[in-house]
Amino acid sequence: MSFLRFAARRVAEMAATLLTASFVVFGAMYLAPGSPASFLLSGRSASPEALAAINAQYHLDDPFLVRYLRWLGDIVQGDFGRSITYRTDVSRLLADRLPTTLLLVVMALVVVAVVGLILGWIAAVRGGATDSAVLVGTTFAVGTPSFVAAVLLQGLFAVKLGWFPSSGTGDGFLDSVRHLTLPAIALALYLIGMLARVTRAAMLDALDSEHVTVARSRGVPEGQVIRRHVFRNSLGTVLTTGGLIVSTLLVCTILVETAFSIGGVGQLLELSTTTKDFPTVQAISLIIVALFMAVNLIVDLVLPLVDPRITLGTRSSSA
Repeated sequence: MSFLRFAARRVAEMAATLLTASFVVFGAMYLAPGSPASFLLSGRSASPEALAAINAQYHLDDPFLVRYLRWLGDIVQGDFGRSITYRTDVSRLLADRLPTTLLLVVMALVVVAVVGLILGWIAAVRGGATDSAVLVGTTFAVGTPSFVAAVLLQGLFAVKLGWFPSSGTGDGFLDSVRHLTLPAIALALYLIGMLARVTRAAMLDALDSEHVTVARSRGVPEGQVIRRHVFRNSLGTVLTTGGLIVSTLLVCTILVETAFSIGGVGQLLELSTTTKDFPTVQAISLIIVALFMAVNLIVDLVLPLVDPRITLGTRSSSA
């Protein structure tokens, strides 16, 4: 199968899956007890005029499929509806909060990639006491949930030492980076441990392979063996884990943004779920699903390029 044909097939599969997911996200509102109008009112009393206005705004008198297609058509045009809680367009809410969440995710991803890869590399290459120390450290990291890490970091670096703010998003890029440093570390800690362990295991497996033994027997310098024959052959496994890491970062932002009072999309989802602001929850849920799929699509497309042993259409190595 050619790469272009494989890419076209994966994009088509992603579009079909996203369409199915949009139907599930939209239909979830109608699985709740009571009428959609009462659910949208979330227990609040309303006059007949207000109830009629809600029915008209959300087209609740139309058949289900008509409402779904209308909602989907609006989303394709960038219209996610109107927030019940904030009384404004959901797209405006997302536009205000999305940059903060993206900056937080990017900062955490950089920390995970740099620290996780270095720790995994060092543990695999040096072995002995260094390997044991990395294993102990990553065990602690993997066993520390993001919200626990957030509390510990706030107590030590914000409250006791005063090096970083304990909450908020800051003004301007540099101030935002300073405010988001502790949340990014809290978000990254668990994933650093996971990536370091995966990198270590993949590199140890590559170190035992036949072609590494052949390269060493031919007198190839050890540094070149590690870079070209060990780390490069480990990239397939590491990249696959990277897709899972990005997906986990998106989900864990809900906990970390809430713990640090960061006005991002994660905190908006938490507040909207609490107040049953369904249009906002629907929009964020669909965006998260789309991002999950986009990350998996990118991983599937990049894997055959970095590891020739990967067969197009699978994530398994033929070697």
